[in-house]
Amino acid sequence: MPSVLRDRTYRRLFGAQVVALVGTGLATVALGLLAYDLAGAGAGSVLGTALAIKMVAYVVIAPAIAAVADRLPRRTLLAGSDLVRAGVALCLPFVSQVWQVYVLIFLLQAASAAFTPAFQALVPDVLPQERDYTRALSLSRLAYDLESLLSPALAAALLSVVGYDRLFVGTAAGFLASCALVVSAVLPAPSERGAGSGGAGASGAGRAGAYAKATAGTLLFLSSPPLRSLLAMNLAVAAAGAVVTVNSVVYVREFLGLSAESVALALGAYGAGSLIVALALPRVLDKRPDRRVMLAGALLLPAAFGALGAITSAHGGGWRWPALLGTWAVFGAACSMVLTPAGRVIRRAAPERDRTAVFAAQFSLSHAAWLLTYPLAGWVGARAGLGWATAALGSIALAAAALAAHLWPAGAGQPGDTAVVAVADVVAVAGRGHVHEHEHTGLTPGHPHLRGARRAGAGWRHSHHHSTDELHAAHG
Repeated sequence: MPSVLRDRTYRRLFGAQVVALVGTGLATVALGLLAYDLAGAGAGSVLGTALAIKMVAYVVIAPAIAAVADRLPRRTLLAGSDLVRAGVALCLPFVSQVWQVYVLIFLLQAASAAFTPAFQALVPDVLPQERDYTRALSLSRLAYDLESLLSPALAAALLSVVGYDRLFVGTAAGFLASCALVVSAVLPAPSERGAGSGGAGASGAGRAGAYAKATAGTLLFLSSPPLRSLLAMNLAVAAAGAVVTVNSVVYVREFLGLSAESVALALGAYGAGSLIVALALPRVLDKRPDRRVMLAGALLLPAAFGALGAITSAHGGGWRWPALLGTWAVFGAACSMVLTPAGRVIRRAAPERDRTAVFAAQFSLSHAAWLLTYPLAGWVGARAGLGWATAALGSIALAAAALAAHLWPAGAGQPGDTAVVAVADVVAVAGRGHVHEHEHTGLTPGHPHLRGARRAGAGWRHSHHHSTDELHAAHG
C-alpha cells in the first residue's frame, strides 16, 4: 500500500483526509462534553438528535450537491467545504443554546456531504490503475479505523492540559490543513473528467429539472445489479454498526458491569477487526473477485448477530466479556470486507463523468440506512431490552445479506464491465420512462450494443432506458 503514496497528488489528498479525520475525531469528543454542559443529564438526547440531524444532512445534501458538482471546479468544491467546516468548528465554543448546536451541526455535516463524495470520485481519476486504486481504498479504510482508535486518546491527552472548547480549535486546524493540502495538489483538469458528456444525453441532462439531476445517481444505482446489491449490503453494515455504536456502552456498563475504560476496549476491538481486514484485502482482491469477498462479509454479519444473541441471553459467566470482544472484532472485519471494495464496484459501474453523482448516491443511501438502524438500536434496546434489539437488527442484517446475494448474480459486475446506463441518460428519461432489462439472442459477441452485457443462456442480458429501433422492436 505505501507504493501509492509515491504519487504526489494522491499523497496530498490522503494527507488531507487524515488531518480532516483527526479534526472530526476531536470534535466528536468535544461535542459530547459541550452537550453535557448545556443539557446535563439530557446530553444523550442532545447527541441523539444531533446524530439524526447529521444523517438527514447526509441523505438530503449529497445528491443535491451532486446535481451541480459538474459545474464547479473540484478544487473549489473541496476547499470550500473545508473552509465551511473550519468556520463552523470555530463557532461551536461560543454557543449557549441547544438549538444553536443543531444549526451548526447541520451546516458542518452539509459541508461534509459535499466534500466526501467529491473526494471519493476524485481518487480513481488520480490513480487510474485498479491495483493502485485498491490499495488507496484500503489506506482510506485504515485511516478511518486508526482515527476511531487514536482520536479519543489524543483528545484525552489534550483535555489533561486544556479545556474541551480548545478541541474545537484543533478541529478547525485539521480542516484548514486539509484545505491547504487540497489546494496544493495538482488535480485532473475539468476537461479530462467531462470527456464523453456531450451529445443528446448531456443535452437532456441540461434540460432536466434539479430534482431529476439530484436523483439521477440513485436511479443509476437501481439500474446496475452490483450497485443494487451494494445498497442491501449497506443496510446489513448499518445494522451491525448501529449495535456497536449505540449499544456498546449498555453491554459493557449495564449488562456486564464493567468500567468506562472497557467501553473504549470494546470499540477498539471493532476497529481492530476492521483494520486487520483492511490491511489484508489488497492481496486478497488481487486473487478473489469483489463479489465473493463482499458477499462473504455481508453473510458473516448475521452469524455475528447469532453469537451476540447467545451472549445476550446468557445470565452469567466470565466468558461473556472475551466473547463480546471477539464478536465486536468479527463485526468490524465483516464490515470492512463490504466497505473496502465498494469503491471498486462503483468505479466499474459508473462512467467517469458520472462518478461524483454515483458516489454521492452511495454516500446518501448508505447513510439513509444508518438513519433507520441508529434509532432502532437505541429505542428497541431501551424499551424492550438488548435481546430484542439484537434480534431486530440481526433479522435486518440477515434479510439484507440474502437480498444482496440474490441481486448480484455470479458473472455480473466483474472486471471489464461498465455501466449500461449513464446519469445523463437517466436524467433525460426521468419522469417519462424507466430502465428496461431485456435479453438479446441474435447479436454476435463483440457487438457494440452488448458492451457491459452479461451472458444469459444462449443470449446476452443487460439494462438501459427504453429504446425504439431495429435492435429493440421485440421489446416494445
